[in-house]
Amino acid sequence: MTSADVAREAGVSRTTVSYVLNETPHQKIPDATRQRVLHAVERLGYAPSATARALQSGRSDVVLCLLPDWPIGPAMGQLLETLSTSLAAEGLTLYAHPRAAGRPVSEVWRSLGPAAVVLWDELDDREVAAMRAAGIAVTVALLSPTGAHKGELLVPQQRIGRVQTEHLAATGHRRLGYAYPDDPRVTGFAEPRLDGVRTACADLRLDVPVVQTVAMTVEAAVEAVRSWADAGVTGVCAYNDDVALAVLAGARAAGVTVPGDLAVIGVDDIPAAPFASPPLTTVDSDQGAIAQYIAALVTRQLSGKPLPPRPGSDVIHLVRRASA
Repeated sequence: MTSADVAREAGVSRTTVSYVLNETPHQKIPDATRQRVLHAVERLGYAPSATARALQSGRSDVVLCLLPDWPIGPAMGQLLETLSTSLAAEGLTLYAHPRAAGRPVSEVWRSLGPAAVVLWDELDDREVAAMRAAGIAVTVALLSPTGAHKGELLVPQQRIGRVQTEHLAATGHRRLGYAYPDDPRVTGFAEPRLDGVRTACADLRLDVPVVQTVAMTVEAAVEAVRSWADAGVTGVCAYNDDVALAVLAGARAAGVTVPGDLAVIGVDDIPAAPFASPPLTTVDSDQGAIAQYIAALVTRQLSGKPLPPRPGSDVIHLVRRASA
């Protein structure tokens, strides 16, 4: 199906179809004609060719988001959904592609010819240079301290660890533990969160946090809980809610009461958090606001406008429940 078919169906020229579909300014198309074209598009199921649009405008409308090999949980799912919607409102299409899919990165971006590439971690300098040489306007390293934008989202991740620590300290806990994930794929999130906990402990003159890697088994969680008990830990900051739920299960199996013997606080406020036993205190981040920031970062660079301000501390907030 082509625009010529739409033109024949609507009884207008292909130029008129183009003006209507592209909302070309300064073209006075009668409303009745516009409606005929739109109805013809709907009847025929016509979709404009992305390749043709790119040739006409000189730019692709695709934003390639290169995802590391991450587990996509509720928080990341919400972020990608909002990012897709925000970019679509600007006439851009999000294409999320896992970097560990067995396909070279260069093959992906060369085949798509995107307007922008969103990176969560660093890419080889030669790869980035090749993208720029190909006219790709944006590359962003959101979680890397040395990338193109030097970790645009590192600060919110560190803030998460700080909020966890400040809450436990405010409720009387002086020796904290940190439940580190047993999944190397999420190191880019885990390290800045742990750094936030360590920095907050130093600022509040608390002991250095006792870090335990917690595999997602009850046995591993029991071992971690007992290690924290031996070290005098009374409050645990978990990497995320999934790890926090494992710690709660380990505490039950070890006969450790929560929050009486051990307070536990997670991250993400996943749907299961309120139904934990006890209900899980957690730190939530406004994924919608973060996604809108990333979208603005992309669109403003493409248009040459000033960059938006980074997300502030107000995107991170505490959700108080019984576990801490």
